[in-house]
Amino acid sequence: VVSKKPKVAVIATGDEIVEPHLKPGLSQIRNSNGYQLTIQAEKAGAEVFYMGIAPDNEEDTFRFINKAMDTADVVLLTGGVSMGDFDFVPAILEKSGVEILFRTVALQPGKPTIFGTKGEKRIFGLPGNPVSSFTIFELFVKPMLMKMMGVDCPIQGQKLPIGIDYHRKRKDRMQWLPVQIRDGKVYPLEYHGSAHIFALAEAHALAAIPINFTDLEAGELIDVRPI
Repeated sequence: VVSKKPKVAVIATGDEIVEPHLKPGLSQIRNSNGYQLTIQAEKAGAEVFYMGIAPDNEEDTFRFINKAMDTADVVLLTGGVSMGDFDFVPAILEKSGVEILFRTVALQPGKPTIFGTKGEKRIFGLPGNPVSSFTIFELFVKPMLMKMMGVDCPIQGQKLPIGIDYHRKRKDRMQWLPVQIRDGKVYPLEYHGSAHIFALAEAHALAAIPINFTDLEAGELIDVRPI
């Protein structure tokens, strides 16, 4: 089967981030999301254009978004989509003619995720925390890209037993955890939330803890998705 590679534009947003080769100043961090999403999209088979970092002002963000839509079939923005003073990506998307189809998802991590369309263009606003953006790409963006290339069943998950008793405090969202698979069982990694990017470096897969479950006993089957 021959298919055309979708073109994907990746934009990071925020004055608080700098490119990896630069030393962060006060209140700054290095831009991991832009490169993480670029590699994820390339591994999924897309042709990727990294557009750089859009500063925290509406004029520049508008310019970045519209250049990306002129360049690519799919636009991935990371950061600027929640409720902070400078999180104005949703308003700029609407100003750019994007019809926003949803603004949040019942997932942990990744709740502040936006998706919209403009004609044949598809635009995702992904959370700024790295584990969130990674997870939402794997769950939403990757299947979409593969579907665009003619793959009918892009994700093949499986059910495996969890190797330990597991407890969480909240149950209002499905939780996806970075896990390792050893001897046919799933073991959650040490994980401190959506900014804990180092947990991904050791992970074999993401595992789902369903909504309304706070406790799982060792041996219970859970959904596992390789990464």
